[in-house]
Amino acid sequence: MIAAIGLAMLAGCATRPSPDVLKPVHLSQLTHAEEAPVSVSVLVATNRTPDSIRGGFGSAWADNLTYERYGFSVPPDRKDTAITYPTATPDPERQFAVVGRKQLAKDAFVEEALRSTQSDGTVGIFVHGYNYSYQEALFRTAQIAADANIPGSPILFSWPSAAAVAGYVADRDAALSSRSDLDSLVTSLAASGKVKRIILFGHSMGGFLVMETVRQLKLQHRDDAIGKLAVILAAPDIDVDVFRSQLKDIGRMPIPISLLVSKDDRALVASSFIAGERARVGRLDIDDPVIREAALKERLRVIDITSIQASDGLGHDRYASLAKFGAQLASFESGRRSTAGDVGAYVFDAAGAAVASPFRLAGRVVGSQ
Repeated sequence: MIAAIGLAMLAGCATRPSPDVLKPVHLSQLTHAEEAPVSVSVLVATNRTPDSIRGGFGSAWADNLTYERYGFSVPPDRKDTAITYPTATPDPERQFAVVGRKQLAKDAFVEEALRSTQSDGTVGIFVHGYNYSYQEALFRTAQIAADANIPGSPILFSWPSAAAVAGYVADRDAALSSRSDLDSLVTSLAASGKVKRIILFGHSMGGFLVMETVRQLKLQHRDDAIGKLAVILAAPDIDVDVFRSQLKDIGRMPIPISLLVSKDDRALVASSFIAGERARVGRLDIDDPVIREAALKERLRVIDITSIQASDGLGHDRYASLAKFGAQLASFESGRRSTAGDVGAYVFDAAGAAVASPFRLAGRVVGSQ
């Protein structure tokens, strides 16, 4: 019963967007806004089967990847990470809207991705979690891109989630079936000398898919791709013992894996219940000496983000709020904030923060080397 309640809450109370929100609107429809909306571009690679009737993508598994590019209008001065989907006549002051959409061939997609790399050769891939439709994952990527204010186009890898509360087991199977497709995307980008670093960001069950893909790359001896990866797992829905096994196969990563965890993530409480009360990585307690020691031993960055506000009532979507602190996280990711060899346990501390004093990454390093 606890799991059912938790998963029902995770589904949310709002009406889920239909594929109609993917239809581009003309810029002339958006000119009545007092302040210009933010323009964002998103690239997508998906192994979902296209829905030729509604113009979106469903939950069936496709044999090949489909590549797309989207242009977005994002409302200015948003107060939180909530997404208001467009109506028939979008209001650019309140609603997100697609203003451009184009399907791409693989070569054209890779060229677009290479043109979008940041000045330091970084490209980012976002892998969504359980119970996401294609359009929900796409609009979330646009929100993150707008809040991060990072030049270039982020890449969404959308795997065939059933987008249903009762689809947890089906989603886990779909994530496992998507390893080779995510592998293909990563290696296509890593093959270019222009790409120096690939940030592979997985949320929830998407974190499980990311780890399985990195494990597959390692077993294939693709050290050329592994060497460019910066893996970040937000609220990872991964069994702790499975994670240990994955780490054993992967070995030492050139860039330490980062885990964004919260002790009060109730969605992961439900996931743990479904799995027979087995602990999930996303709820690791950095105050536990065993966890602190393991972080150092396994060369992990375990970052507690409990202090960051969540909007889903479960504490599971805090990752969406992190985008606005992209500069701080990028600084930390490069190791400039760390005093313990770049690994260990940290707190992303918002205690006592005021409007004039934004969230700060407190270098509370637990353990030493």
